[in-house]
Amino acid sequence: MNPTDLSAPAEAHWLPVCRVDDIPRLGARRVERPGFAPVAIFRTADDGVFALVDRCPHKGGPLSQGIVFGNRVACPLHNWSIRLDDGSAVAPDRGCTRRIAVREAGGLVQLDLAQFEPIGPGDEVLRPPPDMTDGIRA
Repeated sequence: MNPTDLSAPAEAHWLPVCRVDDIPRLGARRVERPGFAPVAIFRTADDGVFALVDRCPHKGGPLSQGIVFGNRVACPLHNWSIRLDDGSAVAPDRGCTRRIAVREAGGLVQLDLAQFEPIGPGDEVLRPPPDMTDGIRA
C-alpha cells in the first residue's frame, strides 16, 4: 500500500477516520460528515485503500454495502461494477462516482476533508438505516 496519495492536492486537509485494520479485507466502511455526502472507504485483498462518494452513478445505491472484488465494487442494487481507483463504471455501464483522496499513514486511514461533496438533492433518501452501516462519524 502506498503511504501517501500523490494525486491529492497540496492544500489537502487530512482527517484520520479509522485504522486500516478496522476495514475488513474485501470490505468497506462508511464515513459520514454532517452536511456532506457519505464516503465509502474500501480495502482490497492486497490492502489497497480507496475512497468514493457512497453513491452508485446508476441509481444511487450505497456502494459501501457492495461486494469488493479485485479493485472494484459491485453495487448492491443492480450489480453495476465500479472501479475503486477512479469511480468509473465498467463497460457496458457508464457513469462515475466521485473519488475522494485517501492515504494510509502509520496504520491510520485519512481522508481529504476538502474533497467531501456537499449533500445534494435526493442524498437523504439514499441513506441506509443506521443499523446497516457500521458508519464512522467524521
